[in-house]
Amino acid sequence: MTERNYNTFFLEMNSPDELISKPLPETLTVIECEEPQYQFNRFLYELIGTEWEWGDLDNWTDDQWREMVEREDHRTWVAYYRGSIAGYFELHRPDGVNAEIRYFGLAPNFIGKGFGGPLLSHAIEAAWNWHGTKRVWVHTCTFDHPSALTNYLARGMMVYKEELSIIA
Repeated sequence: MTERNYNTFFLEMNSPDELISKPLPETLTVIECEEPQYQFNRFLYELIGTEWEWGDLDNWTDDQWREMVEREDHRTWVAYYRGSIAGYFELHRPDGVNAEIRYFGLAPNFIGKGFGGPLLSHAIEAAWNWHGTKRVWVHTCTFDHPSALTNYLARGMMVYKEELSIIA
């Protein structure tokens, strides 16, 4: 069996003034899912994450999905382009002050269309607009899209920790 190394980068922003925003194009509409539907979150997770081997929730039961999505400290937004799902993000803030961009990404056929920076800007703005947020953070790894880390840095986030891991 071949070993694979990968890096995980943890990034943060400690003030909304640090955001280097890219505006949403007029053709991209981002809507918060104000009525939680765990089945929809599962669908979004698979739509966006399959290509990047997101697998941490693959074996979750309906009850686990429901418990995560219906919590007060969890919120979801979906980006639409001409009626199609272009991407999504989830925010999670269990302690009431540290907002994690838990999942973020574009649907495969929308990668490379210039939506990543604007959608990430919207995610960071949504986190800061969530009353009580004092810090926004995210993690990404070398299995994510090759531009993911660059996008986070370009939006003003700073790396505060890096971990090297080995998969056997």
